[in-house]
Amino acid sequence: MTATYYLDNSEATEQFGAQLWSRLPKKSLVFLHGDLGAGKTTLVRGLLRAAGVTGAIKSPTYALVEEYSIAERKVFHFDLYRLADSEELEWIGIDDYLNQSALCLIEWPDKGMGILPRADISITLRTLDEGRCVEIDGIQI
Repeated sequence: MTATYYLDNSEATEQFGAQLWSRLPKKSLVFLHGDLGAGKTTLVRGLLRAAGVTGAIKSPTYALVEEYSIAERKVFHFDLYRLADSEELEWIGIDDYLNQSALCLIEWPDKGMGILPRADISITLRTLDEGRCVEIDGIQI
């Protein structure tokens, strides 16, 4: 079941991420699709702020993964944009991350094809006029 939403701006995208936080299972794999600037990291920032993260929240483009421990939950935020080969995921121990009771958010999941399992939830963001169109499959908001 796919649902589509229109978000007016970056603030609305962060608010959408905040709503998403309360609906996500403790352990789930979420793929975030969209071009550069579509709002993937903005959505994650809203989600993490709702979870209680107060420090800097940035895209893990160079580090590949950022880890957040929030109360009794773990969140791993991956950005695979700079991945040259999907096998690099094995080198960083992707299975160790995915096998934990954690929320794994993966931007640019197509870069991990052949290594990554199927997502529990898939979110696609596209710029549309001044805002964003968000399609979400696997959960209702």
